[in-house]
Amino acid sequence: MRIPESELIINGDGSAFHLHIRPDQLADKVILVGDPARVAMVKSYFSSVEASGASREFVWATGLYNGVRVTALSTGIGTDNIDIVVTELDALANVDFKTREVNPEHRTLDILRIGTCGAIQPEIPLGAFIFSHISVGCDGLLNWYEGRDGIALLDFEEAFKAHVHWDRHLPDPYFVRASDKLTGIFADCTYKGMTISAPGFYGPQGRVVRQGLAMPDMLRDFETFEFGGYKITNFEMEGSALAGMAAKLGHNAGTVCCAIAHRYHKAANTNYKPRVAELIELSLRKMTE
Repeated sequence: MRIPESELIINGDGSAFHLHIRPDQLADKVILVGDPARVAMVKSYFSSVEASGASREFVWATGLYNGVRVTALSTGIGTDNIDIVVTELDALANVDFKTREVNPEHRTLDILRIGTCGAIQPEIPLGAFIFSHISVGCDGLLNWYEGRDGIALLDFEEAFKAHVHWDRHLPDPYFVRASDKLTGIFADCTYKGMTISAPGFYGPQGRVVRQGLAMPDMLRDFETFEFGGYKITNFEMEGSALAGMAAKLGHNAGTVCCAIAHRYHKAANTNYKPRVAELIELSLRKMTE
């Protein structure tokens, strides 16, 4: 079936509408970062750079690390941007941009998001690297797609909603596992995480400035939730959509974050860039071994 122009917009130069990447410029290994400036940090570890570009918050570069082709791409903030990024990455990998037909053979991408987060469990130290074995989507994005229940951990969802007294005005949360491949790669160098992906930085993460919360006890309830051998370990803002959409589209994906704030200990590290650089180097090495 030919995909209409209105559904998949392709630029005049043959690149994806938002990302401005052509199919030939995309590597099988993809590193996602939120901050566009962080692409330069990733690129600084490449032995050579093949191509690069930028459009709005989407900055990218493809090059070689450890002899392996890697694409680094910024997403900006939020799961709405992940909807754009993962859809266009999959199209670049699995749609013929000339005929608009889906390619007969599926191309699988390994997609790792490297980010920062706030830890909530007392035993996790500030500066820890946390890999999200399970991502908890509080954004509702995956609920817009068919087959959502086929990849979601429904027993986790029901237990979570009951434990935290989920507000009826909020979208149903969804729990999705990272790919087994990436979980295994990072098992020996990260904390095991079950991560909340929040649709905002303040209220959705339990921060009170000048407005109260719909669920005033959410931080305490999140911290004390335990199910299936997992506790909620940290907050970030993109991992659930990445895990969910990648799983539905047949890609390996996961999120690893550096804890730069600690909600339990009420501590933060504003000089976190050197630690993030360590995580980037570690991640590149793990993804290309």
